[in-house]
Amino acid sequence: MRSSRPVTVTLGKQQSILDASLASGNYESASEVVRAALRALRRQDDILNEVMSEKIRESMQDSRADIPMSEVFAKLRARQLAKSQ
Repeated sequence: MRSSRPVTVTLGKQQSILDASLASGNYESASEVVRAALRALRRQDDILNEVMSEKIRESMQDSRADIPMSEVFAKLRARQLAKSQ
């Protein structure tokens, strides 16, 4: 039984990337290009999730005192105001 199904995709400006990938001879079909792109996207998402998880772990283990949100936003507003002047 087939586990995949046909999908119609409009690529727009990315069509030239697909065409170049096929012309290079590295891929035999548009499906191969799209599957490779989806695998690359999955790897990118996995890496980003791991980086973010590590940042969260580091933040949770940070022994410095918390800064009140109102103080953070006041400093950001002051910095933005200074930049605009």
